[in-house]
Amino acid sequence: MGSTVLSLRIDGELLDRLRSHAARRGMSVQDYVVRTLIREDFDERFQTAVDETERFYGEADGAAGGTDGAAAVPPHAHVRPSAGIA
Repeated sequence: MGSTVLSLRIDGELLDRLRSHAARRGMSVQDYVVRTLIREDFDERFQTAVDETERFYGEADGAAGGTDGAAAVPPHAHVRPSAGIA
């Protein structure tokens, strides 16, 4: 796989936050942004696979708000691994 240049124009305040997040992890801003994008891409592909599996097999009995009177949990109400990144 080759690499390509992607140039971005971002707000100075956002760049400062990215620098701070990257520094805490001992990374460059470029590495931090690339890892974040890779993780987000994985999250989306994983969720798509879960959705397709649920459509193929159908919802488990009671998983979508069965008859026990409990409130149904909306689909995709889980927290993604990257949700804590600010």
